[in-house]
Order: sequence, then structure tokens, then C-alpha cells
Amino acid sequence: MTTASQEKRPSTGRPTVPLPPELTRRDAGPFNPPEALTRLGEQGPVHRMTMLDGDPVWIVTSHELARTLLGDPRLSSDRFRSRRVLEKLPQPVRARLTDKRARAGSFITMDPPEHTRYRKLLTGQFTVRRMRQLEPRIQRIVDDHLDAMIAAGPGADLVQAFALPVPSLVICELLGVEYADRGEFQERTGKLLRLDLPVAEMMRLADGLRAFMHDLVRAKRATPTDDMLSGLIEADPTLTDDELIGMANLLLVAGHETTANMLALGTFALLEHPRQLAALHDDPTLIPGAVEELLRYLSIVHLGVVRTTTAEVEIAGEVVPADSTVLVSVPAGNRDPHHYPRPDVLDVTRERGPHLAFGHGVHQCLGQQLARVEMAVGFTGLLSRLPGLRLAVPAAEVPMRDDMLVYGVHALPITWDA
Repeated sequence: MTTASQEKRPSTGRPTVPLPPELTRRDAGPFNPPEALTRLGEQGPVHRMTMLDGDPVWIVTSHELARTLLGDPRLSSDRFRSRRVLEKLPQPVRARLTDKRARAGSFITMDPPEHTRYRKLLTGQFTVRRMRQLEPRIQRIVDDHLDAMIAAGPGADLVQAFALPVPSLVICELLGVEYADRGEFQERTGKLLRLDLPVAEMMRLADGLRAFMHDLVRAKRATPTDDMLSGLIEADPTLTDDELIGMANLLLVAGHETTANMLALGTFALLEHPRQLAALHDDPTLIPGAVEELLRYLSIVHLGVVRTTTAEVEIAGEVVPADSTVLVSVPAGNRDPHHYPRPDVLDVTRERGPHLAFGHGVHQCLGQQLARVEMAVGFTGLLSRLPGLRLAVPAAEVPMRDDMLVYGVHALPITWDA
């Protein structure tokens, strides 16, 4: 299937995949993939389409094929290895993406063996011991924010009062950011993670956050503590400041915005599915399984996982040339009817099984266990401490992030019984 569209969107200069808008617009309701994407999934596992910039893209909608391709070394995570892709970006963005110092440590866009080195180092820091140490701290962070909401309420914007600050403070714990610096950290990250910023503003904020991280790295070199940055420095003293800054920034972006949107959008979904909400009220032991189901059902990785072919690859009968873009659609794969019974139904009692929310293969999310703990503790606190939790506005008035890379809500006005 080949589709072309002349419709243009405002560009911020962010390196994204310019898909036709019908493949990103959530016209089937706030929790469902775009109708056009669902139709593609019904027609077959892979589809050649034309992006808004005229380039072809192969979109994968099958869960099984997605897992196979995400483990295929011929599909590179380094999208910016392609001169064709780089030439379409504004010069300041292109310069940043080809600057070795700026890219150092950002291993999510690297392939083995370079990727393997960084991932091995970080895997050694995501230990069971550290995750267990973090759990009571996460509980305290959640309780503190609920205390503040209850004292000021009833009524709050869940995004600003809870969903954004909780993961930000967890990342502070992970990286060892001093308490006195956490306000600045949250302010900087909150601004940078907006995707509607002009290029110049995005660059200015990125430089400011980089300077903040550089100060943090220097402090950890001088006075190590029991945190991940100090652990990385101890594990490999040859790591440069640029590498440590890149790894820290990657942990921030990967671990903050995604978890924040899952907390807010997951709460919205539960409030709009009262039977599922009631089931969790009646039996809180269902919450860990509900986290897995919400991850599958909501698929906040809005577009999908982007790969670039390093050689000609045959995908389900489609011959994909070298230096081509392949988009593994997480929303489609997580709703694949060939893999899940009743995939469009939110069922918190669903038997746990593999989903694509954290990816697959060598790039599968390193911090997934931490994210699961944050969500389980967060949802448990919200449901147990805010009696009668409900939306404060009609569902249709909740502003959705359907124009951004990570899907969710811009705000979630809620209230509860005093």
C-alpha cells in the first residue's frame, strides 16, 4: 500500500519521522491507535508508504514480525548514519547530531559493539540491590506529592502535581542530584521535554542541561556517593565527562517523560473504564498486572521504533533497500489480534505476556523494572489515598499529546472526595 499526502505540519526542527497525519491522529478515541493504522494491521504485517518529505517508509504492524526485526542486526538504531536523513534537518540540529562530543554516551542511537560497551556498564548499575534501595524512596516521593495534593485539594492537575515531578525526583535519586539542586533540575527538564519548542530555544535549553550535568559529573568525580553516576565512574574510570553527560541525559529523557505520561494517561484510562478501576480497588494485588496491561493497551511510544537498513532486507515478502527507514509500530504491534485475544479491550486481569512497550532485542529498555515500580507505587497511592477519584472535566476536554513523540495528556484535571 502506498500513500502520499501533501499536508504539512509546523516543524520545530526535531529529528522525527514525518508520517502522514492520518497515521498519528488518534481519531478512534484517546486510548486507541489511529484508525488508519488499525486498517493497515488488518491488511498485512508490513506496508510501504510515503512520508511527508517524499521518502519511503516501511511500517511494520505485526507483533511477531516486530520482535524479529528489533533483533535483526541489519536494522540500525543509528538513524543519523544516513546522509539522506541528515540533509533534511536544520543546520544547527545536523551539527549537533554529527558532533562526536555531543553524541558521546548517547548509546540509544548506537549499534554494537559501541552500544554494547555502554549498555554493559549501565546494566551493572541497574542492580537488584539498587532497585530495592530505590523502592522506599519512590514510596516517599509518591506519599509526599499525595500529601501536598490532599492538603491543597480536592482538585488538581495530575500532570503538574504528580505525574511529572514524581519520575523527575526518582531520576534525581538515581543520578545523585543534591536536594538543593532538584528544583533547578526539574525546571530545566520540564522545559526541554516539550516538543513544541523552536530549534534555537531547544538548543539553548539543551546546552543549559548539559552544563548542569557537567557540574554533577565533576561533583561525583570529586566526591562519589551511592548513586548511578558514581557507580559508572568507579566501574570504568576511562569514561570521559562527555560520555557520562550523554548517558545521564539519556537516562533522564528515557526515564522521565515516558513514565510521567504513563502515570497520567494510565490514570485517565482507568477513570474511563470504571469496572477495571473497581477491580483494582477491590484487589490491589492486581496492580502489577494492570501496569503491564496499561503499557500494552496505551502504547505511549506514539510513532514507534525507527530503524535504518544497513543492507537490503526482505520483510514479509517486501524487499527493503539498504539505507531505508523501517518504522516498527508499537501501537499496532501491541494491539495485534493475531497475538492478543480481544486486543482492543482493557483488562487488568489479562494473563501477562510479552508486549512491545519497552522494545525488544539489544535495545530493550534498561530501566523497565524501575518504571514498573514507579507505576505500581504511583497507581497504588492514587487509588488508595484519593477516595472517589474522578475527572474534574468531561473526558472530551482533556488535552491530548497526539502531536508529540511520546503520547499522553498535556493536563489531567481530577478531583476526589474531601
